[in-house]
Amino acid sequence: MAELTAPAAPVSIYAEASPNPESMKFVLNTQFLSEGVSVDYPNLEAATNSPLAQELFNFDYVGRVFIAANFVTITKTTEHQWAHLIPELRSFLKSYVESGGPVFLVDPAAAQKAAQEVAASGSHSEEDQQTSQKIIDLLDNYVRPAVEQDGGNITFKSYQDGIVTVNLQGSCSGCPSATVTLKSGIENLLKRMVPEVKEVVAEGITI
Repeated sequence: MAELTAPAAPVSIYAEASPNPESMKFVLNTQFLSEGVSVDYPNLEAATNSPLAQELFNFDYVGRVFIAANFVTITKTTEHQWAHLIPELRSFLKSYVESGGPVFLVDPAAAQKAAQEVAASGSHSEEDQQTSQKIIDLLDNYVRPAVEQDGGNITFKSYQDGIVTVNLQGSCSGCPSATVTLKSGIENLLKRMVPEVKEVVAEGITI
């Protein structure tokens, strides 16, 4: 498959704060991925499919890169202030995208869809599989759009014995308010809409 490259055209970009003080969302007027698809790179080693993410990891203060439809969330690792980092990152992203630099080597959409289908089918019974699909639909339609607004993502991992396991990505990883959001928001929603759900736990929270 050909490299997925953002269109070489004038790019506007702005930085938007997230609930995680260590993460900043950079929103562009170009499309990296289709809606609902995103990729989380917790380190350089994980970014083999994204030349853009690899370039971002060359900045010594970049600790995590999350790429979604039209934005990139960058999580810093140092005590540097965002006021000093934003101009440099914004300038780099603008130049990289305008020059037609490759974003991905292979489209992540197919892999993400396949992973979700495997997660849903991994339940132990047909009833659990149906419950898993209900949960996936609720996460996709009600939870993910709100989480993306904050520069992150949530994906379904498994459902078993009333316990839902999700992955939190991007700015959600390490966010001080992630646990509160998970329990008071996401867990309450799923319990209300899917009576079989007893608890929601998350991977990807590093607080």
